[in-house]
Amino acid sequence: MLELDILDVAFGGKGIAKVPTDDGDFTVFVPNAIAGQRVRARVSLCKRRHAEARITAVLRRAPEEIEVAFQAIPGAPYITLSLEEQRRLKERITLDVYRRIGEVEDIDARYEGWVESPSAFHYRNKMEYSFAAIGRGPDADPDAEFGDGFHLGFKARGTWWAVEDLEADSGLFDPQFEGMLGDIRKWCEASGLPAWHAPKREGFFRFLVVRKSLDADQLLVNLVTTSHGLEEFDAPAFGARLKAVLGDRLAGFIHTLNDDTGERVEAREGSSTLIEGVDHVIERLHGLAFEIQMKSFFQTNPQCAERLYAQVLAYAFQEPLPLVKAENPVIMDLFCGTGTIAQLLARESQHRVIGVDLIEEAIEDARRSAAHNGIEGLEFHAADVGRFLLDHPGYTGRIGTIVLDPPRSGISPKSLRKVIRLRAQRIVYVSCNPATQARDLVTLRDAGYVLRHFKLVDQFPHTAHIEAVALLEFDATTVRTSPSNREIASS
Repeated sequence: MLELDILDVAFGGKGIAKVPTDDGDFTVFVPNAIAGQRVRARVSLCKRRHAEARITAVLRRAPEEIEVAFQAIPGAPYITLSLEEQRRLKERITLDVYRRIGEVEDIDARYEGWVESPSAFHYRNKMEYSFAAIGRGPDADPDAEFGDGFHLGFKARGTWWAVEDLEADSGLFDPQFEGMLGDIRKWCEASGLPAWHAPKREGFFRFLVVRKSLDADQLLVNLVTTSHGLEEFDAPAFGARLKAVLGDRLAGFIHTLNDDTGERVEAREGSSTLIEGVDHVIERLHGLAFEIQMKSFFQTNPQCAERLYAQVLAYAFQEPLPLVKAENPVIMDLFCGTGTIAQLLARESQHRVIGVDLIEEAIEDARRSAAHNGIEGLEFHAADVGRFLLDHPGYTGRIGTIVLDPPRSGISPKSLRKVIRLRAQRIVYVSCNPATQARDLVTLRDAGYVLRHFKLVDQFPHTAHIEAVALLEFDATTVRTSPSNREIASS
């Protein structure tokens, strides 16, 4: 355990601290710290040149921090910074990533600015709360030991086994529901069934997962328990209590069994039972309706996602449009998820749109919502992106625009080479991790794709996360001299 002064912040929200040693200062990275804070942190990883440590308590605030009317949670480390201060911090460290990793020159000419979230607070449409037999109350001293009991809230900083009770509005999700959490905890405790004891890997109550439709203002609640003691639990009575408080705001209540010992909501084997209402909520983006089930992937901040998608469309259809000489030209949406971008592209274009994603459930959701919205000219495939491109060489030369929206890890080098070989004239690259996007920009540049413009999108205020949208266009005169790149350019 160390007491550290945070000197600066690196990309990803890692605070930088220095510990004096006989050989000079030793660097310690502290996630979710703010420059100017003094923190107590537990070392979680130590290497020859640096260490990583997790905050257990903030001992002194930074001068820029302000008071907020929300209960502090680990998932909103920057909530005590003004939005202007958050923007300055995120822009500075993210643009530095494009310079260092992406080797982007003339960045001022390429960077087109910041897209802020329409709502700075209560913007999330999904939240996962944890039950625990080890924890403490929200007003406990940060130095207080965790005790045995019955707890419901978020994992305490620097732990995977202990929970701090959430009993008030966190500022990120639904104020009414988070105000109910104290009562829900008491309902569950009164059942006599135990909360999950992570070190012993036993207990009954495990997670409470809530999805929200911001458009319809409705909630879908999923209570996750084990099957040990199931005969003593009255799930319909629990659902009736939710209904009595939430009324028509309760879209549905689901009870899920998860006997896996890992700390994951989703079980490898388990069952879900609809107890009350329906198993989905309806969200709308750009006039399109999407049926979202508990397991569906969907943008966590739908209001900001509308702005993100508007920027994707602006780049995809920016004049002059790519010219495709082949017959039956297509637009391709890779890593398409539930097909939101693909549907918007199809609605705005005369070209056929092909959507590809590995998650079969997401593709099923995409097909269902496209049919519901009456969007034609769409074709969805449940497949690994790299494998799909290898199995469908016929698309080569037929693509004017590719939209890429990969996971945080970015695109694998093999898959990226397959994307390049499709010879699309334009690529719109959406990224939830600018560091991996910057890495991929180097490969794309060497293959002849010039970064024209990019914007940063603040999808998650009060966190270190930032998203980016980049427009790249093929220019054969810029291809770096390697055999594979020359082959692509010549074809």
